[in-house]
Amino acid sequence: MVDLPPFALDHWLSAHDFATPPIAYNLASSTGPRWSVADLCALGDAPLAIDDTILSYAPPEGGAPLRAAIAAFHDTDPDTVIATTGASEALSILFCLGARPGANIILPDPGYPAYAAVAQAWGLSTRAYRLGREAGFAQRADAILAQVDADTSLVILNTPHNPTGAVMPRTQIEALAAALAERGVPLLVDEVYHPLYLAASQRSAAGISNVIVTSDLSKALSLPGLRTGWLIDADADRRARIIDARSYFTISSSPLLERLATHALRHSDAILSRLRSVAQSNIVQLDALVAGSRGRLAWARPDGGTTAFPWLADGRDSRPLCETLAAQGVLLAPGDCFGHPMHMRLGFAQQAEGFDTAINRIADALAAL
Repeated sequence: MVDLPPFALDHWLSAHDFATPPIAYNLASSTGPRWSVADLCALGDAPLAIDDTILSYAPPEGGAPLRAAIAAFHDTDPDTVIATTGASEALSILFCLGARPGANIILPDPGYPAYAAVAQAWGLSTRAYRLGREAGFAQRADAILAQVDADTSLVILNTPHNPTGAVMPRTQIEALAAALAERGVPLLVDEVYHPLYLAASQRSAAGISNVIVTSDLSKALSLPGLRTGWLIDADADRRARIIDARSYFTISSSPLLERLATHALRHSDAILSRLRSVAQSNIVQLDALVAGSRGRLAWARPDGGTTAFPWLADGRDSRPLCETLAAQGVLLAPGDCFGHPMHMRLGFAQQAEGFDTAINRIADALAAL
């Protein structure tokens, strides 16, 4: 039996967000403002009616309307799209297919904790490339390529990056993908926060040679409850293997969730407009928090996504501060959940109301350190 490590981040989030009563100000969340089914169905000139949906199976690669909507979102070919149950299933499928004796994958540090745990569950070893705060957490091609060897089966790039908000420019992604192609290693670009850019915007990496893109509705599109993700891969042979794996893993998506997901993607401009409004308003308050902390709090301002990864400048562990704030109704994610105790993940896009109250409580807690 595989011995998975405790998922510290989810333990922390679940203990507070699903408590009774739930946390008042969730600044640990990595998603955007919440949507109800009614609000989602009401988008557009012709509201979506779902009561006639037949609750059967969907095609394992996803229904044609959903795949077309995903392709339009990334400006790519629908034939290259495969639907999955969240980006989590997409990752698990790729790790499964990439597993072989002695194989490894390359991933960012810090990074989403499930990368390493799920890869190791499939028997892959992991090698990390460091994202240094002195360089604004930039994901650098040279640092990535330095970790690649003859046993590497996959490289992961997450841009915009969780938890730091760093963005790798598309031109650099193209150069990295080309260098990896010479070594026979595909590049997985995790785009769950695309297209939320706080600095210069950029096109999806879909369509770049030697790139597989994964994304979902959970992060930038703020709909984690629809559990809809996807892979975009131009390699037809690998797509066939992915579809077979999906058939074995979960058979298909729910037709009901596919209809809701398709409607959401067709109206993504409205969803993203709300997200950008909340994120841009709240990050201004984060600027003021850091500036007014008298050097207690430092950060690299995120260029995209919904999270920042500030740190306590004196190097102390952030968990006691996060526990103090949780008791006051403000939830941050301690940096030890990402292997970096002096940091904390701070989400600035879900809390559409009350963000100023939460920021004031954080400021008071920092002043008391």
